[in-house]
Amino acid sequence: MILLSDPRVAAVSSRDDGEPLVDLREVPELRVDGRAADPAGAYARVRRGVADRLLAAQRALPPGLRLLVVEGYRPYRAQLDIFTGYRDELRRRHPDWSAERLHRETTKFVSPVEVAPHSTGGAVDLTLCDADGVEVAMGTALDATPEESADACFTAARHIPVTAWRNRRILVSALSGAGLVNYPTEWWHWSYGDRYWALLAGESHTRYGPL
Repeated sequence: MILLSDPRVAAVSSRDDGEPLVDLREVPELRVDGRAADPAGAYARVRRGVADRLLAAQRALPPGLRLLVVEGYRPYRAQLDIFTGYRDELRRRHPDWSAERLHRETTKFVSPVEVAPHSTGGAVDLTLCDADGVEVAMGTALDATPEESADACFTAARHIPVTAWRNRRILVSALSGAGLVNYPTEWWHWSYGDRYWALLAGESHTRYGPL
């Protein structure tokens, strides 16, 4: 399992091809949930290449299922606030942890700002829903932490109900088939064009840099 704290992620050369952001609220084929909405509407925006791949993934889903996008682009300040907030929570819970372990455990749930996929516009948090927009069982809530879920938020976790495990397999098949990569500690987090994607895909550099 490669975490975002791995030095190999930060070592990937960062470039940006200038591809614009697309507002997914203007893409009728995709559903966008408002739980992570911000006043500027950043949550609904992703790079055009990500939007194209989400549409391809949606076409690969079985009848009756749809993607439900929760969050795309996340500005630097929002990313930093989430990272420091979770790190401080873990520090309170585990005062005996070393600084190295604290950093590593924090990155199982939120990326360090210097390599954050969401801040490139190349990442998306999403789940599955039915034709009426009702979310299907995925084993944990989207954004469940490793601490609160006993690692059931890990994509490959098997200590979840069979129905949820099958739904995760459907999600994985559709999104990986469309060219996105998953962060293995978060079943809902997928990206393309960022450092993490480049490392897993064997690319020498990113397509998208921080915005």
